[in-house]
Amino acid sequence: MALRLLATSMKQGGKTPISVRTLYTDRIGTREIVGYGWNGLPCYTDNLHYPMPPVRFREDTPEIKALRVKEKGDWRKMTLHEKKALYRSSFCQTFAEFQAPTGEWKMCIAGVFVATSLALLVTIWMNTCVYGERPASFSEASQKAQLKRMLDLEVNPIHGLASKWDYENKRWK
Repeated sequence: MALRLLATSMKQGGKTPISVRTLYTDRIGTREIVGYGWNGLPCYTDNLHYPMPPVRFREDTPEIKALRVKEKGDWRKMTLHEKKALYRSSFCQTFAEFQAPTGEWKMCIAGVFVATSLALLVTIWMNTCVYGERPASFSEASQKAQLKRMLDLEVNPIHGLASKWDYENKRWK
């Protein structure tokens, strides 16, 4: 969207292109834009493949501004708490935090089990309440009689059932 607006302003004879900060002020506020990001738009995401988001996570406060001045000097003079505060002002989570397992797989497995059990319940209900008795043609005696009739009529004698029956010996080839 930002690129489309930039192109539109340039086509319309705009001498000064609209900056990305102007377009996204309502989203990023006064956070500092520090890079390009994965698509050139100033949106913060913790992503393993794009470890440097284009904007800082938090807006600068007076304490953070003082730490940013102090970070330009010797880092050995900074306390661990100050280093962590600087990191948390730029990033929401560490790599270990956003790569940690969430346990979401448990909900997926539970959903599969619930769907399977519901399908089984519907199947049992359909077999007991909805469907009537099976037709007589489903009995084993009826199926044997139907097979005998098909052999007597010599159904499909070249490649089918009758081609596999030995009519002289009355048994399967």
